[in-house]
Amino acid sequence: MDIALVVSDVDGTLVTDDKRLTPAAIAAVRRLGTAGIGFTLASSRPPVGLRSLAEALDLRLPLGAFNGSTVCTPDLRPISERLIPEAVARAAATRLDAAGIDVWVFADGAWNLRNPQAPYTDLERRTLQTEPHVVPDLSALLGRAAKIVGVSRDHAGLARLEEALAAELDGRAAVHCSQPYYLDVTPPGIDKGSFVAGLGRQLGIPRERIATLGDAANDVALFRESGLSIAMGNAAPAVQRAASAVTADNNEDGFARAINRFVFGDT
Repeated sequence: MDIALVVSDVDGTLVTDDKRLTPAAIAAVRRLGTAGIGFTLASSRPPVGLRSLAEALDLRLPLGAFNGSTVCTPDLRPISERLIPEAVARAAATRLDAAGIDVWVFADGAWNLRNPQAPYTDLERRTLQTEPHVVPDLSALLGRAAKIVGVSRDHAGLARLEEALAAELDGRAAVHCSQPYYLDVTPPGIDKGSFVAGLGRQLGIPRERIATLGDAANDVALFRESGLSIAMGNAAPAVQRAASAVTADNNEDGFARAINRFVFGDT
């Protein structure tokens, strides 16, 4: 396929489970650049969590943070931002609190939480390479929330809550588990797919010449806006079925293998 643009998810796709860029992944992105093929990221991470990747990969195109609802330049200058409607943010936070799980609110460019020792905070520190802003009460931030996250070690329970919360909010927000332990609430009507579609229009690249890679349910929207969609080997079966190709696991250089095989035609 004559691919002109590649857009990749980050966690579970571009990086390993311990959040590393492998030499093969870096080489694959450089190969894209040498061939004149654009490359960028669409992630549930906040902009600050994409900074080190943008620097390591020398990215030049806009980045889609918070599942595409915030768009920024590779040096994190804002291009556009959508927030969760305040009433919806309050309803989501109340429901997550009632379920007894930890709540994070990303607002004002910061990662805000109440308990810095709660589950997965150390993982998020390593992922974002930043410290959380500890506050006694999150309610004052809910009018400015770009993303709300429910965090739990009970992965099955969080999956059930995903379905229930999506039904309760009824399209007033996007509700997806970006990881088995993170339930993300982001602004309505925007997803990774709308980010890809908008970038394609901006660059004058038709859908048929765009390739996307992902591993989670929120990446299916990516797949819908591309001519070549590649699911990771670690993706759930439903995600793999939604893609036009499947590559290896993210811990087995699945990203690099996909670029080399499906974009460049290596055997």
